[in-house]
Amino acid sequence: MDRRGFLLGTAALAFASRVPLQRTVALVTADLESRLVAVDLPGGHVRGRVGTLPYPRSVERVGRTAVVAHSDIGAVTLLDGPSLSVRRVLREFAEPRYTAGHPDGRHAWVTDAARGEVVALDVLAGRVLGRATVGSRARHVTLDRSARTLWVALGSKAEQVAVVDVSQPSRPRLVRRFRPPFLAHDVGFAPDGRHAWVSSGDRNQLAVYDVRTGLVLARPYGDAPPQHVTFAGRLAFVTSGWSGTLRLHRVDGRPLARTVVPVGSYNVQQTGGWVVTPALGRGYLTVCDELGRVRRSERVARSSHDACIVAVAA
Repeated sequence: MDRRGFLLGTAALAFASRVPLQRTVALVTADLESRLVAVDLPGGHVRGRVGTLPYPRSVERVGRTAVVAHSDIGAVTLLDGPSLSVRRVLREFAEPRYTAGHPDGRHAWVTDAARGEVVALDVLAGRVLGRATVGSRARHVTLDRSARTLWVALGSKAEQVAVVDVSQPSRPRLVRRFRPPFLAHDVGFAPDGRHAWVSSGDRNQLAVYDVRTGLVLARPYGDAPPQHVTFAGRLAFVTSGWSGTLRLHRVDGRPLARTVVPVGSYNVQQTGGWVVTPALGRGYLTVCDELGRVRRSERVARSSHDACIVAVAA
């Protein structure tokens, strides 16, 4: 899932000049409790809880906004990050799944699995800008370094990945589809602009692509499928929820380290040197450092599907 650390880094630096006192928190979905839990980093103290519509399943930081997808009820919540308050609810979806955000902090794209669409949003104005049909069961999504191209996995065990032109942010356009060497699950562009990763929904393997040529450069071992991936500089962090592991690689696929995390830790995100992975069905939030070492693991909800990292007013 796209899940790109430089987006938050850029937004946080710009915002810091206007808000001198701020703290870093993880926003964690409490899937069964209709709320998000704000957890201070790295200490793990629960700072507060934000009520939402039922079944918050994914959350992604886009500038100062946290975009929350409620897949079961066809809604998206736009949450103001610094104040942790709900700004707008959009109901123009059938099954919103995951979000990729533009570095401008305004534009975002949400996958709608039931309609097979990518939906363009203006998160500041709180409105839908445009749609593109990309393929059935559009799910995990990632944005490349140039902010011109999305990759979208078409399903949790996807036979194809869609390539979408977003050079005009409000007018996404399907360019092509390609078949990965296995049934795909998550997708992620590395910050170096050279490598893209596709994780598997059906085997213990991932594929590392050369973005320029489209060739597979490496197939790292990934523990039990499905895996999820996030990046920090030249490092890739890969979780396997079934195996309960977090693996550290270089972005070219070379393995570096392996850490044990709670079983159910699927989705993973990184910002500012902290890696967070919530546990589906268990509700643990595990916080790791930039070397993949566990700093804290605490239960914050009955079940947690996703998390993102935001800066809030102190």
